[in-house]
Amino acid sequence: MKRLDNSNLRRSSLTDRVYDELQNSILNGDFAPGDALPELTLSEMLGVSRTPVREAVARLESEGLVRTLPNRGTVVVGISEKDIDDIFTIRTLVEGLAARWAAARITPEQLDDLKQIVELQEFYVEKNDPVQIYQLDSRFHALLYQACGSHVLRQLLSNLHHYIQKARELSLEKPERAIPSVHEHRDILEAIAAHDGLLAERLTSQHIHNAHQNILKMI
Repeated sequence: MKRLDNSNLRRSSLTDRVYDELQNSILNGDFAPGDALPELTLSEMLGVSRTPVREAVARLESEGLVRTLPNRGTVVVGISEKDIDDIFTIRTLVEGLAARWAAARITPEQLDDLKQIVELQEFYVEKNDPVQIYQLDSRFHALLYQACGSHVLRQLLSNLHHYIQKARELSLEKPERAIPSVHEHRDILEAIAAHDGLLAERLTSQHIHNAHQNILKMI
C-alpha cells in the first residue's frame, strides 16, 4: 500500500482515494481476513489525516469487506469462498445479457479494440505471460461491459469482476485455464462481430461457467 499525494485534494476526493487504496489492498490479498486495520496506523501509512481513513473504512464496512468488533477495532473480512461462488453464479446468469446487447450495440471502434485485445491475449498465451493475460482479460470484460450500452449493467458487472480479482488472477496463472479462456474470448468476439446476440450470450455464459468451475477446483 502506497502513501497518497493529498495536495490540492478536497476531503471527498481524498476519501475516495483512501477507499480505493484500502479496497484494492483487501481484494488483492495485501490484507488477509482477520487482519486489524488501526485507524492511526492506516493514516500514517497513507500519509493522510484520520478523517478520510475513518470515512473510507465506514464505506468498506457497508460493503462487508471489514467489520468493527468490540475490543478489537476494525478487522478485515475480505471475500469469502461463498462470496466468490455467489459472484460467479450471478455473472453466469447476467453477463451473457451484456454480450447479447454488445452484439447489437458495439461501435466499430469498440469492435476493433476488442479484436486487438484478443490478438494480444493469443500472443501472450504463446509467450506464457500470465500477467499480461490477466490484464488483457480485465480489459476484454471491461470493454464488453462498455459495449453493452447499459450503464446499470456495466456498473453491476464491473463491481462483481473487480471483487474477484485475486481469484481470477490465480486462475489465469495456469495454462490449463488461460489457454481455453483465450479461445473462448475469440469465439465470443466472432459472435459479437457477426452481431449474433444469442450465440454471444450463450458463449459468454458458458465462458463464465467454465471459469467458475476452474475456481471451484482451486478453492
